[in-house]
Amino acid sequence: MRRMLLALGLSLGVATPVAAEENFLFHMVRAEVDAARIDGEDVIGWEGDAWIGGDVNKLWFKTEGEIESGETHDAEIQALWSRNIATFWDLQTGVRVDLEPDAVTYLALGVQGLAPYRFETEATAFVSEDGDFSARFGQSLDLRFTQRLIAEPHVELQAYAQDIEELNIGAGVSDIEAGVQLRYEITRKFAPYVDLVWARALGETASLRRADGETVETSSVRAGLRFWF
Repeated sequence: MRRMLLALGLSLGVATPVAAEENFLFHMVRAEVDAARIDGEDVIGWEGDAWIGGDVNKLWFKTEGEIESGETHDAEIQALWSRNIATFWDLQTGVRVDLEPDAVTYLALGVQGLAPYRFETEATAFVSEDGDFSARFGQSLDLRFTQRLIAEPHVELQAYAQDIEELNIGAGVSDIEAGVQLRYEITRKFAPYVDLVWARALGETASLRRADGETVETSSVRAGLRFWF
């Protein structure tokens, strides 16, 4: 679900001059909240990030999760130090904490930025407190029909180096989520959207979930709101 305003995150912000020798201190907060009906359950999802810093160094906070039928199904937060290493590219390192379904802490190391043809890209590796290694890769692209109407194809993959039995996760590429978000920017900072999303467990993870009676593939239409300041 990672549909970020990376171009803004790397080059713009709400600026307030502070005591600094070479630049200003900027900050930005962005969030998306949406709702859907998936497999007979009411699901509310959120995704957001915030950063503060200068042209080279920033402190990032990220969060995402889902509430299913009133209960938090997934929830994570990240705190990352980010350093610009090339034009439109940042190296990020820090900590991720999963609050649900189980409380687990990870070290995180990754990059985010604009790939050729302006694909917003985020690739992060994680090592948990139990020594489990995983990785997450996401890309999205803004396609403007008008100055206000924008389609955003997006995809995210997750992979694990080992089985994690308590989470029904198998080694290898574990799942994919892909979709197209269509949003209308009433202002640049405020946009309702509809997101068509397909998600599927893959490989050994799909086999483990089938054996446990879990759904391995879902499609949904999510209505939501994006805003930033």
